[in-house]
Amino acid sequence: MKEYDLIIVGTGSAMNYINAIIDMNPDFKIAVIDKDEPGGICLTRGCIPSKLLLYPAELIRTIGTAGRFGIDVELKNIDFKFVMERMRRLISNDIDMIRKGLSGNPNIDYYNATAEFLSPYTMTAGGETIKGKMIFLCTGSKPLIPDIKGLDETGYLTSDTVLEMTQLPGIIAIIGGGYIAAEYGHFFSAMGSEITVIGRNPQFLPDEEPEISALAKRDMSKYMNIITGHEVTGVQKGGNGKKKVIAQDKSSGKEVAIEADEILVASGRGPNTELLPEKGGIKTDSTGWIDVNEYMETSSPKVWAFGDADGKYLFKHVANHESTVVFYNAFMNKKIKADYHAVPHAVFSYPEIAGVGMKEGEAIEMYGEENVLIGFEKYEDTAKGEAMDVKDYFVKVIVEKGTKVILGAHIIGPYASILIHEIINLMYTQDGSATPVIQGIHIHPALSEVVQRAFQSLMPPAHYHHVLGHMRLQENF
Repeated sequence: MKEYDLIIVGTGSAMNYINAIIDMNPDFKIAVIDKDEPGGICLTRGCIPSKLLLYPAELIRTIGTAGRFGIDVELKNIDFKFVMERMRRLISNDIDMIRKGLSGNPNIDYYNATAEFLSPYTMTAGGETIKGKMIFLCTGSKPLIPDIKGLDETGYLTSDTVLEMTQLPGIIAIIGGGYIAAEYGHFFSAMGSEITVIGRNPQFLPDEEPEISALAKRDMSKYMNIITGHEVTGVQKGGNGKKKVIAQDKSSGKEVAIEADEILVASGRGPNTELLPEKGGIKTDSTGWIDVNEYMETSSPKVWAFGDADGKYLFKHVANHESTVVFYNAFMNKKIKADYHAVPHAVFSYPEIAGVGMKEGEAIEMYGEENVLIGFEKYEDTAKGEAMDVKDYFVKVIVEKGTKVILGAHIIGPYASILIHEIINLMYTQDGSATPVIQGIHIHPALSEVVQRAFQSLMPPAHYHHVLGHMRLQENF
């Protein structure tokens, strides 16, 4: 049996501090285990490859608006194969670099194999039985496949396998109405596929504010069909190599049939369970995510779990934050808690969406409606927004009345994932106040003015909904 000072399962955010750990402990012997290509989900089949695909899609949509500005542009060809090969080439280069780094480090034994616990601190990997004094579990997640009659027999794609495609399907049915469905619906429709998104929730993008979701559905329906409130009950093979998806309206019970060349399952992600954490004395919740406390510690001493493995927030930036917490707690003799008070996210669809902190309902529930103020500004009411000729997109901010502490913010429109950072950074200051963005001098006419003006237009929630309702009537929201 080989013994190690540290066993790391997963080569994503678990590797963030590997060089610092070795510098502090030159004699450390470390086992790094990953059954997949090294680099973690974000690099190999998550955020990075998907964004390499989504940027060309964004260009296509942007080019499509040129006529509004008197520019006559003809989009002659979209080379789907080139777009996919470029993505795979760039990802492969990064994967190869990481693999060489792991294989060439004298402190590291790299196992490209599945890890499985045999008993506490002892596991197998690549035919070896190994034991570790400390363990980092950064095991990631996997596509969650719903139990749908005929799905396995008919065949389907996931957000993992879609990256292997070489030919563009003519028609794609996407099962799921969340951010994965929105992003890949945007991508494939821009490439030229006919898209139908089938979501079981009444609200498209159910984790967003209702008014954000409504506007996203309205605008994204211009280039794909979005069905909400429908449960997929069955999938079957049709004629001419087609596939048929049967979905039932959850309100009326009426069935609809969608015929497609391919089915993409985008119904969320679940835990990787191959590790068998229970054999390692590590507790999991009822769905298989590893239980951790606020210090990222598992039920087993000197075993930490973070990233997707704990099931809290399935974002790379959260995994990076948690890796810092683990490093300080494991090696710097400190006791630091993970801080989730302002976790940001973005949906790289068209339009783009971003949010951070509380939604309106959560803020009112915690602070009371009389202690909450809402700020609101439309892009088109700024000089830059008018120049861009964007309609109805907006910034919504939520603050505590009196203190002006920022509780949350939600943006839909161009560069939402960038604009949100003006707010995120303030939420990590000592007092979390909106005062700096309200009083700070903003470049005119820059798009960031829409954020400042949102904070300068604070109003009670009831007044906000009156304004929002009026906008819907006037603008056919």
